[in-house]
Amino acid sequence: MDSIQLDEGWKNCLSKTFASQQMQQLKAFLRSEKDQKKVILPHSNLWFNALNCTPIDKVKVVILGQDPYPTPGHAHGLCFSVLPDVKPIPKSLINIYKELQDDLGINNHNGHLQSWAEQGVLLLNSVLTVESGKANSHQGRGWEYFTDAVIHQLNNLNRPLVFVLWGSYAQKKGVIIDSQKHFVLRSPHPSPLSAYRGFFGSKPFSKINQFLQENAQSGIDWSTQLK
Repeated sequence: MDSIQLDEGWKNCLSKTFASQQMQQLKAFLRSEKDQKKVILPHSNLWFNALNCTPIDKVKVVILGQDPYPTPGHAHGLCFSVLPDVKPIPKSLINIYKELQDDLGINNHNGHLQSWAEQGVLLLNSVLTVESGKANSHQGRGWEYFTDAVIHQLNNLNRPLVFVLWGSYAQKKGVIIDSQKHFVLRSPHPSPLSAYRGFFGSKPFSKINQFLQENAQSGIDWSTQLK
C-alpha cells in the first residue's frame, strides 16, 4: 500500500486511517495472499480507483457496492462497473440498466461506468479486493474499516450528497450517514435474486438528479455510450 498512488485530497483526509492498526493488519493479509501466489482482483494499481476517479471535492453521489467481481478481467475498482469490452454485462448491472431505461429512457450497451465517476458519482465497494474466483473472500479483513472512514469523511462535508444504498449489505453503512443532511436512497439490491422486490420501479436516477438540481448542482448524464 505504501507505493499506491492516491488522490491528494483523499490522502490528506485518510492519513490517520492508513496509519491505523486495522490497515496494517489488512496490509499484512494482502501481502500473505500474494506470497501464497493467490490472484487478487483487481490489480493493485486499481484498488483505489474509485477514489482517484472521483476526488472528495467532486463527489455528488455515492453508490455503495459490496466487493469486486471475482472474474478475471471484470473488476477495475468501480463498483458494478466493468471495462467496455466485457461481455456479457454482469446481471446486476443489466438490472440497473433496465431500471435506468424505465426511469429516464436511457439505453446503455456497455458496462463501463467511468463517465459516471468523472461526473461525481463515487462508485465505492465496501471491500476493495477479492481473491479470483472466490466472491466475498476478503470480507472482514479490514477494508470495511477503511470504507467506513471514507463514508465518515463524506458525511462530514458541509454540503448535501446523495447516498445510494442498494441491498442490506450497503444499508448497514447507513447508520453512519446523517439522513437529515444528506439524501439517502434505500432499495433492494439489483441482483436477479432481489431486483423484483422493490428495486425495479424505484426510479433512483431521476430522484438523484432532482435532488442535485434542487441543491444548485448539475444532474448526472447517466449514459455510458462511448463518445
